Amino acid sequence: LLEKMADVSLKEAALIVGVVAACYWNSLFCGFVFDDVSAILDNKDLHPSTPLKNLFQNDFWGTPMSEERSHKSYRPLTVLTFRLNYLFSELNAVSYHFLNLVFHVVVCIVFLKVCKLFLDNRSSVVASLLFAVHPIHTEAVTGVVGRAELLSSIFFLAAFLSYTKSKGPDNTIVWTPIAVTVFLVAVATLCKEQGITVVGICCVYEVFIAQGYTLPALLDTAVQILRGKGSIPFSMLQTLLKLIVLMFSTLLLVVVRVQVIQSQLPVFTRFDNPAAVSPSPARQLTFNYLLPVNAWLLLNPSELCCDWTMGTIPLVESVLDVRNVATLTFFCFLGSLMVFSLRYPGDSSKTVLMALCLMVLPFIPASNLFFPVGFVVAERVLYVPSMGFCILVAHGWKKLSSKSVLRKISWVCLAAVLFTHALKTLHRNWDWESEYTLFMSALKVNKNNAKLWNNVGHALENEKNFERALQFFIQATQVQPDDIGAHMNVGRTYKNLNKTKEAEESYMIAKSLMPQIIPGKKYAARVAPNHLNVYINLANLIRANESRLEEADQLYRQAISMRPDFKQAYISRGELLLKMNKPLKAKEAYLRALELDRTNADLWYNLAIVYIELKDPTEALKNFNRALELNPTHKLALFNSALLMQESGDARLRPEAKQRLLHYVKEEPQDSNGYFNLGMLAMDDKKDMEAEAWMKKAIRLQPNFRSALFNLALLYSQTGKELMALPVLEDLLRYYPDHTKGLILKGDILMNQKKDIVGAKMCFEKILELDPNNVQGKHNLCVVYFEEKDLIKAEKCLVETLALAPHEEYIQRHLNIVRSKIASLGAMEQSSLPSDGTAATEAKKNSFQNFKEAKSEKTTTKSTVNNKEHSKNKKPTEKSSVDKETPKKSTKEIKDIEKKRVAALKRLEEIERILNGE
Repeated sequence: LLEKMADVSLKEAALIVGVVAACYWNSLFCGFVFDDVSAILDNKDLHPSTPLKNLFQNDFWGTPMSEERSHKSYRPLTVLTFRLNYLFSELNAVSYHFLNLVFHVVVCIVFLKVCKLFLDNRSSVVASLLFAVHPIHTEAVTGVVGRAELLSSIFFLAAFLSYTKSKGPDNTIVWTPIAVTVFLVAVATLCKEQGITVVGICCVYEVFIAQGYTLPALLDTAVQILRGKGSIPFSMLQTLLKLIVLMFSTLLLVVVRVQVIQSQLPVFTRFDNPAAVSPSPARQLTFNYLLPVNAWLLLNPSELCCDWTMGTIPLVESVLDVRNVATLTFFCFLGSLMVFSLRYPGDSSKTVLMALCLMVLPFIPASNLFFPVGFVVAERVLYVPSMGFCILVAHGWKKLSSKSVLRKISWVCLAAVLFTHALKTLHRNWDWESEYTLFMSALKVNKNNAKLWNNVGHALENEKNFERALQFFIQATQVQPDDIGAHMNVGRTYKNLNKTKEAEESYMIAKSLMPQIIPGKKYAARVAPNHLNVYINLANLIRANESRLEEADQLYRQAISMRPDFKQAYISRGELLLKMNKPLKAKEAYLRALELDRTNADLWYNLAIVYIELKDPTEALKNFNRALELNPTHKLALFNSALLMQESGDARLRPEAKQRLLHYVKEEPQDSNGYFNLGMLAMDDKKDMEAEAWMKKAIRLQPNFRSALFNLALLYSQTGKELMALPVLEDLLRYYPDHTKGLILKGDILMNQKKDIVGAKMCFEKILELDPNNVQGKHNLCVVYFEEKDLIKAEKCLVETLALAPHEEYIQRHLNIVRSKIASLGAMEQSSLPSDGTAATEAKKNSFQNFKEAKSEKTTTKSTVNNKEHSKNKKPTEKSSVDKETPKKSTKEIKDIEKKRVAALKRLEEIERILNGE
C-alpha cells in the first residue's frame, strides 16, 4: 500500500492529515450512539473471552448468522478491529473514534492516488480535499459502526490500484496484480459487502480505460464478428480472459457469501422500509425517486439525518406525483453523462466514466433496486459513491478554472465550498456526542419519523427521565399509529412509572396490531422478531398479579406457537413456572431454550436454579460451572455457586467458594452481600480476624445490614469480646428494634458481663411484647426474676413458660428447684443454687443453648436473560433458621458449658434479602 502511495508527496499527505484533523477533532469527544450500542456495547464478540471463531459465525451485531433475526451483515474483519480496540481500551469511546479518524485519513490519501490516474495533480488534491471535508461522511467517520465503510473503502481502492498494474508491456497480462486484486476484493467484502463492487469498476477500467475502447467501437467490432467479416482481435481476447478471471472470482465470492447467510435474506418490515412492501407502481416509483434524493444529499448536505426510515420520505404512489420530475431530471442528467463518457474518446470522457462508475456501482447494493434493504436512505452508504461525485466536481472545476474569465470565481467558489463543508462537518460532529443530541438534531430535519421520536424517548429513558420519555413515545404513536414498537415503549414507560393499568392498555394495543396468523404462511416473514416481545412484556406485567399467572403462561405459549425458536419466551416462561412451583416444567422450558442457544450463560444459570428447587445441589453446581465456563464474570453464578459450595458442608469446596466470592466482589465492589459471605466462610475456617474484617466492610457499605450487624456481634461474643458486641447490637436494634435474637444476645451480655439486671430485664420484656409466646425470652425473664430474688414471681413465670413448652425438661427441673428454694426460704435466705446444679446456671445454660444461628439451606435466586424490556435479575436470596437442641441432663463445669455455647454460636444466620425485580 505504501508503494502504491509513492506518488503522493509528503506535503499533500500532511495537508490531508491537517484538514481531516481540523474537521474531525471533536469526534473524539463523542460517545457510543445509535447503532454503536448494538455493535459495540452489546456485542459479546468484542470480549476476549469470546472465541475468535465466533466473529466468523456471527453477523456484524454479534447475532449468529443462522438465526432468523440476524441482519445477515457479515463483516468479521471490521468486528476484529473493534475487538482490538476493546483489548487495548475496553469501552473507552475515544480510542474507537480515533481509529476511525485514522482510517478516514488513509482513505483520503489512497483516494488521492486514485484521482491522479484520471486528473491532474491540482484537481486530484481538490477532489481529495472535498472528499475529506464532505459533511455526508460524518455518519461513517464519527459513528463508530461507520468503520465498516472506512475499512472496506481502503481495500476497495487498494484492489483497484492493484488492478491498474495488471497491464504489461505490449498489452500483456501481469497475473500477480490480478491475484492481489482478488485477495483485496475478498478482504474488502469481509469488511463490508459493497467491497465486491470494485470488480465492476475494474472491468469498466479494463475495457474503456486500459484498452481504450468506446461503446461505438465495441458495437462495430461485435457487428463485424457476427457478420463473419472479421475475427476477435488478440488484445480483445486477452481482455476477455482477464474479465473472465475477475468475474469467476467474483462469482466464487458471491457463492461463499450466499452460503454464509444460509440462502436467507434478512427479515425487514414496512417500518424499516415502507416502499419494499408497497404494491406497484408505488414501490418502483419510490425506489427510483430515492436516487435523486441521495444525489441531492451529495450536492447539498445541509440537512442531515441519522435515520431516514418509516415516514421520513412519503411514498410516491402515482405517476402524477410532482417528485417524479426530480427522478426524470436525475436520469436524464445521468444518461447524458454516460452517453458522453462511453461514446467519445479522450481523457475527459474517461474521467467522467470512472467518476460515474464510482458513484453508481458501489451504490447498487443499497439502492433497493435488486433486493430490499433495511433502510430508506443511509448517509454512510454514500461514503464510496461520494468519491465519484468529488472526481466529477474536481473535473468540472478544472474545466472552469482553465478559462481565464472564470478562473478567479472558480477559486473563490472552491474555497467557499471547502470552508462551508468543513464548518458543517465540524458542527455535525457535535450532534453525535450523545444519543439525545443525535436524535434531537434528526427531529429538526424530520418530524414524520416515529423511530426518531422513539429514539429520543429511549435516550431519556436511559437517563431515568421517564416522564419526558413518555411524551416522546406517545408522540411516536401519533406520528405512526400502527407502530407496534412505539406502543410497546409507551407500555414499558407506564410500567416504570408504576401505572400498571395504562401499561397493560398500551401493550394490548400493540398486541392488536400484530399480523394475524395465516395457515400455511410463515409468520416470521411478516413481523419483526422484536415485535413478538409484546407477548413477553405483557405477560411479565400481569404475572405480578398472583391470580393471573395462568393468563401470563398462555401469553408465553402463544409467543412460542408463533415462533418455536423464540428463545426469550422459553426463558421467561421458565421463570414463571418456577414462580408457579412447577420446577419440572420450568426445567423443560430451559432445556428447550438451551437447544436453541447452548452458549448462553444465563440459561445455564437459570437451569441451576431449577435444580436447586428440585433439591439437586450437585446438578445445580454443574450448571453454575457451565455458566461460568461461558462467562467467567457472570456475577450471580459466581455468588450463588459460592453459597452452594459453602452450604454443602464440604471443606474441600471452601477454597473455590472463597475464590468465587473474591471474584464477585471484584466485579461488584459495592455489594455488601459478597463481603458478608466471605466473612461467613472465614468463620467456617475459624479465621476470626478475617471474618471480622469482612463483616465490617459489609457494614461500611450498608450500615443497616441486618445479618452482618448481628453476626459481627455474635463473633465478638464467641471470642470473648462481649463488650465490643454491645455497640454493634445497639446499631442493630436502632435499625431493627424488633430483632428478637439481637435482644436476647444483648440481654445475655448485660446480665452476665455487665451485671446490668435492669437492662437485661428490659430486653427480655421487649421480646415478650413482640411475641408473648417466645419461650426463650420468657425463660430468660424467669432467670432475671430469680437473680432479683423474687422467687414467687420466678415460680409463676416458669409455670407460664412450661405451659408454652410442656416437653422442655429443663424448664420443669428449674421450676422444681425454685419451688424447693421457696420451701426452704427461711433457712436458705442468702444462699444461691450450687454451681453443679443451681437454677441460675442451668437457666443460663438452657436459655442460650437454643440460641443459635443456622446457615441457609439453599439459595433460590432466579434470573432471566438480561432484557430491560422484560424483567430484572433478582439479588441473591438468603434464608435463616434457628436450630434447637435438647440440653444434656448431666451437669458440667462452667468451662464446659461455655465451650458448648461457643460451638453453638458458630452457626451463623443469613437473612433473606431479595431485591425484587419484576
